[in-house]
Amino acid sequence: MKNYTIKSTVIGMAMCIIGYSGFAQGFVNLDFESANITPIVTGGVFVASTNALPGWTVYDGSSQQTEMTVNDPSTGLTSVSLWATNGSQISGNFSVILVGGFTASGATISQTGLVPVSADSLLFEAQAGLGGFTVTLGGQNIPFFALATGANYTLYGGDISAFAGQTQQLTFSALQDFNALNFWNLDNIQFSSSPVPEPGALGSSALCGLFLAWRRWKK
Repeated sequence: MKNYTIKSTVIGMAMCIIGYSGFAQGFVNLDFESANITPIVTGGVFVASTNALPGWTVYDGSSQQTEMTVNDPSTGLTSVSLWATNGSQISGNFSVILVGGFTASGATISQTGLVPVSADSLLFEAQAGLGGFTVTLGGQNIPFFALATGANYTLYGGDISAFAGQTQQLTFSALQDFNALNFWNLDNIQFSSSPVPEPGALGSSALCGLFLAWRRWKK
């Protein structure tokens, strides 16, 4: 009877673990290519945030936003907008512009998902604004560094190895700027199994190798 009880307990624990893994969902739409830009009003520039950025939640300061603009970023107001096949997107059909204006603490996109077990670093492409920009995972700030430059973006990376295999909230924010010049154009977020060196520890050859590996992976 005792052995049966132990065996039942082990099987039950295993089933719980398998069940939990089944419900743990990975991050989605990290390149923003899943957008549906059907306007809320015919001929308008506003679309539902859930259509423009599936998987993401949009915030203006601490207020969740149910709609956002397409190809019409604010000049001064804190906002999130979608660049859509107009030459301003970084790659593909869509990228996201976060405007850290003067009306709120920051323009933010956020989602919760499962960090890959093999992940050592978080990479993203961006055209940098003239003000603060933060990346957080699990509520903790992730320092990030410029790794390489492309034709119209900089590749940034930060160490997220401590979160590998965990379900956590990932957040990007362009911080408030009273000069209304903090425009960050964001695209191609990826989790990588390659570690990101500290600033100054990365030689030019290693930097080139990381960049070339990143471009090959994208292709």
